Amino acid sequence: MISDATIIGGIVIPSTNPAFLAVVIGVHIPLGIVCVLVGASAMLSEKRRGRHSTFGTIYYWCLLALFASATFLSVMRWWENYHLFILGAASFVCAWFGHSAPRWRWRHWVRLHITGMSMSYVFMLIAFYVDNGKQLPLWRDLPHIMYWLLPLAAAIPLIIRALLWHPLVRASPD
Repeated sequence: MISDATIIGGIVIPSTNPAFLAVVIGVHIPLGIVCVLVGASAMLSEKRRGRHSTFGTIYYWCLLALFASATFLSVMRWWENYHLFILGAASFVCAWFGHSAPRWRWRHWVRLHITGMSMSYVFMLIAFYVDNGKQLPLWRDLPHIMYWLLPLAAAIPLIIRALLWHPLVRASPD
């Protein structure tokens, strides 16, 4: 157990710093929940203008804010959290590529969009599990490496399927 920790709802938050706790509870957790829900809504929506692009845009901007809060939290506890900063940066960079590809109509934009947005979601989930897996039912019984590998193992076949068979990919001239 960490000596300077706060327990909220059975989850250990490794700090008693009021600024850290305010950002975690007031900003970071709500943004993470919004990103998970809105990102899933974008993935499950019909791929055309409207719901998909609206949810995708909300996901993108909420992910940027989530990355900003993760950066703040990582800087406050750098040696314990630098890996979470790296995962957050990877998540946002992937989202930026995925969000930019259709706007700028890069070559193979559909594949870049699918890969970028999907991997941003996966990196976000990996960061969550790496940080919290040891406190979650079922997950806490797994070896730590599984927090990194399980989201990838679940996502890669789905991403490959989308890259090979999605109607927009198949219809794309490039």
